[in-house]
Amino acid sequence: MSRFQTLTPSKLSRDEFIKAFADIYEHSPWVAEKAYDLGLDQSVDDIDGLQQRMADILLSASHEAQLALINAHPDLAGKAAVRGELTASSTAEQSGAGIHECSAEEFARFTELNDAYKAKFGFPFIKAVKGSNRHQILAAFEERIHNTPEQEFATALAEINKIALFRLQQL
Repeated sequence: MSRFQTLTPSKLSRDEFIKAFADIYEHSPWVAEKAYDLGLDQSVDDIDGLQQRMADILLSASHEAQLALINAHPDLAGKAAVRGELTASSTAEQSGAGIHECSAEEFARFTELNDAYKAKFGFPFIKAVKGSNRHQILAAFEERIHNTPEQEFATALAEINKIALFRLQQL
């Protein structure tokens, strides 16, 4: 069990809690709101405890809410990254994977795969990139594009929950 380094969630007011955890799930503060509204006890002071609560909220949400959260994520090496429009977390995550170091050919391949993936599945490719490099990400992209829509929807949710855990571990 690991505790948060910078805060104690169970001691936060609703506004403080939502402010602290609003962007754990990309542009989806409703996850933090529901986590708080379930009531706070010491289990949320443990990173894994709060992550499990938030993951359960996402997995029990409606298909429409899940899809909206998936669609809130930026493309990897996409136009938002080029224009500097990513959240601080997304920028750090993509930079940590070396995506900002793509060659022109790699960037073109990311763009091609992003477009093909969205055309097939109707949402962006999601991968928790921490610990991966751009070559591994491209390989995962090329492998997963052959999955069924149901497989990719479930994979996107699982990857989002991994991203949330990584973000919680930074607090």
